[in-house]
Amino acid sequence: MNKIYTENQIQQIAHELLSNTKSKKLCFYGDMGAGKTTLIKALVKELGGKNIANSPTFGIVNEYNLPNGEILGHHFDFYRLNDETEALDLGFEDYLYQDNWVFIEWAEKINSFLPEDCQRVTIEVVSPNERRITL
Repeated sequence: MNKIYTENQIQQIAHELLSNTKSKKLCFYGDMGAGKTTLIKALVKELGGKNIANSPTFGIVNEYNLPNGEILGHHFDFYRLNDETEALDLGFEDYLYQDNWVFIEWAEKINSFLPEDCQRVTIEVVSPNERRITL
């Protein structure tokens, strides 16, 4: 998948990403402000999450649930990590062994701990209103 899109197409992009991903572990790469969190919000909505997704920058991890209370997945934002071993203190590896969705922003900060089956999602700013997504 390699597409240019605008924010008003984000829900369609989320649908296509979910149709094309090889894993429930999604690693997001892109500059600050590229739209990683915006896309994750659309993914949670597309998956039927009852929560509105938001950036877990300060809490580092958010949990999203389905309307019936089951866990849909977890959203990590590792921007503030100083050392990748801090992810282990959060029990990060335990989340990888669950059969839930895992969305990882700033995945490059924890390269040593990323699972081999992680789907890499790169978002690039093309223009002020356009982004390119590459799987």
